[in-house]
Amino acid sequence: MRILLVEDDAVLRGQLRTALEEAGHIAEVADNGRDALFRGETESFDAVVLDLGLPQLDGITVLQRWRAAGRAMPVLILTARDNWSEKVAGIDAGADDYLTKPFHLEELLARLRALMRRAAGQASAVLRCGTVRLDTRSGRVTVDGQPVALTSHEHRVLEYLMHRPGAVVSRSELTEHIYAQDHDRDSNTIEVFVGRLRKKLPEGIIETVRGLGYRLVVP
Repeated sequence: MRILLVEDDAVLRGQLRTALEEAGHIAEVADNGRDALFRGETESFDAVVLDLGLPQLDGITVLQRWRAAGRAMPVLILTARDNWSEKVAGIDAGADDYLTKPFHLEELLARLRALMRRAAGQASAVLRCGTVRLDTRSGRVTVDGQPVALTSHEHRVLEYLMHRPGAVVSRSELTEHIYAQDHDRDSNTIEVFVGRLRKKLPEGIIETVRGLGYRLVVP
């Protein structure tokens, strides 16, 4: 998934970005409130990790402006230890969850997975579509119980579609969510990834909607 990471501490930001990317996500970063506000208003993200103590514009104000602008992506706020008033202010501003510093990276990743599942209407950590199973914790994909080997980009395409079963997803949307911003993006490669997935998954599970994009067909 494509995640916006907003943290002004360079060391922590680097650690979080590495953890997110090792978990298979696209991590875009901002180190101040003004940049975060602009990116959150103009780009599409599946979730945001937002520190509240930011330079130029504080995290609470950033979050309030996102929500006022109708931006509904899940937001996990990072708060100072035992600062209950900051937690309350973050939740009231529109945050979906919070994590108190210091924290374990595994907990942050687990909370993000839960937020994105809920945003997609999914209750379980294992996404299902017919005989296809995708475990969001381990990244393991199986068909009829048998493991399926996918490349990182194939996995990202499949995971994005499985979070949106039955919905039409355009090639441009897929491109935006599987490549980092500084990557040389080419929407034509999406056809290649989808073609490879179709060879590895049950026939007909990924449908082409002419002129619009692709849809994961729910049996």
